[in-house]
Amino acid sequence: MTNNYQTWYHPYKPASEFNKKVAYFSMEFGIHQALKIYSGGLGFLAGSHMRSALELKQNMIGVGMLWKYGYYDQSRNQDQSLQVQFVEKHYSYLEDTGLEVSIQINDNPSVKVRAYVLKPEIFGCVPIYLLSTDVEGNDYLSRTITHHLYDNNVQTRIAQSIVLGIGGAKVVEALGGADIYHLNEGHALPAFYYLKDRGVKRDQLVFTTHTPEKAGNAEHDGNMLNHFGFFGRTLSEKELHRETTEGGLISYTVAALRMSKRANAVSKLHCTVAREMWHGYKGLCEIIPITNAQNRSFWQDEGLGKAWSGGHQKAFTKRKKALKSMLFETVLDQTGKRFDPGVITIVWARRFAQYKRADLILHDFERFERLMSASKYPVQLIWAGKPYPMDQGAIDQFNHLVHLTKYRSNMAVLFGYEIQLSRLLKTGSDVWLNTPRITREASGTSGMTAAMNGSVNLSVNDGWIPEFAKDGENCFVLPEADHHWPEWEQDRFDAENLYKILEEKVLPAYYDRPDYWHQLVTQGIEGVIPEFTSQRMARQYYKALYR
Repeated sequence: MTNNYQTWYHPYKPASEFNKKVAYFSMEFGIHQALKIYSGGLGFLAGSHMRSALELKQNMIGVGMLWKYGYYDQSRNQDQSLQVQFVEKHYSYLEDTGLEVSIQINDNPSVKVRAYVLKPEIFGCVPIYLLSTDVEGNDYLSRTITHHLYDNNVQTRIAQSIVLGIGGAKVVEALGGADIYHLNEGHALPAFYYLKDRGVKRDQLVFTTHTPEKAGNAEHDGNMLNHFGFFGRTLSEKELHRETTEGGLISYTVAALRMSKRANAVSKLHCTVAREMWHGYKGLCEIIPITNAQNRSFWQDEGLGKAWSGGHQKAFTKRKKALKSMLFETVLDQTGKRFDPGVITIVWARRFAQYKRADLILHDFERFERLMSASKYPVQLIWAGKPYPMDQGAIDQFNHLVHLTKYRSNMAVLFGYEIQLSRLLKTGSDVWLNTPRITREASGTSGMTAAMNGSVNLSVNDGWIPEFAKDGENCFVLPEADHHWPEWEQDRFDAENLYKILEEKVLPAYYDRPDYWHQLVTQGIEGVIPEFTSQRMARQYYKALYR
């Protein structure tokens, strides 16, 4: 082990415009397929940010968690339905920094937190310090805190926030401290309370809010959190009352917005939604839009990128067909179905949550059957994604699709939705289907990386899409439902428009107008590069949030 990783260190002199020392706290990082410490979009976003920070020579480090069992491994039961597995992970390339701090959790005054580092040369990102309580000297319960990402036990989740927040802040202190402390979502909120007590000023604290979904904005009883050690010390009754919202609850998002000098939402539309959500609370900081983005060098296929930048249509088409064939090898391996590279392939792939509506295309089942059995315009359809392992509604939806597609030769549900499969689906699909209920998808970055790889977005006009979309020129956009309508009415309206656009626009364009289709594809790439690449995003954070 080198001493470099016991002090604030980078393998380069930071660029002058990015000289401020920034510590970026995130519960998950999607850096590489082989480092399974992520669940989905939040992690993919954080991973791309850390890669671009290195490319731009920014003075930034990541602070995260070393999850012993990751999120979960997605496998199949005998009938092919979802099986959740927790498999122990080991990473020989992580370096033990020798940094160990102690924190109080509940009645345990001395839980040890050890920091391991992912060095820049391993996966091409700024140093990321990963925290573990699964270390010698801790009791069994303490060791389990860093076992499962998004553990279903409420008290464990609170303990995880204390480890990431206070443990992480103490590790950053040991490294020499930071100029800016950035919370990527509210999970690490205890860091702000701890740092404030240590004299860190409000203008050093910034926050990113990622979702309008209630489940993504945690809140817990203030007295319970106080007893747990959430604030780094025991708050007096008066102090605690100042922090709580109605019902004596601590809202992680409200508290972070009160303590930050500035916060950002993750798209322009989400910024409007977030301001409306939280406007009734006093003392909140300004919320500005910084739209999420993804790292081009990591996510875009090199062959497609070269053919696009050189304007070589034949080379692009040839490479795209080869990438489809690579995806179809996985389809064949997992399902025993042979897909045809000459047939349009639609993919719906992301976290399974009911508001994302993986099954919207099934809404009018007779029409769906006609669409999928038409001989003039044949269609292949793939679903992939991970439901939260305790969300029975999302699991039921996933399993319904598994059973529906089992004996249908042109439909498949793929398992193991992690970075590697995500890349295969983005490079191998023709159409990237995105169907959340409108206003509920804060950003959604999968469509960005799909577009980088010549997959045409077919989407609800939500999240990042309004900033990108030129309907019929670089994507296809569904007419907007009124989000005040009952959910059944929104679903009926959106499904009707989805069928209509597929039947009248998407399929005829793909089969009858290949030059127009290629134009859609290339304009899609031009629309995301550079505007939705994480180098733009990483620059914008320094310019707009850290200034």
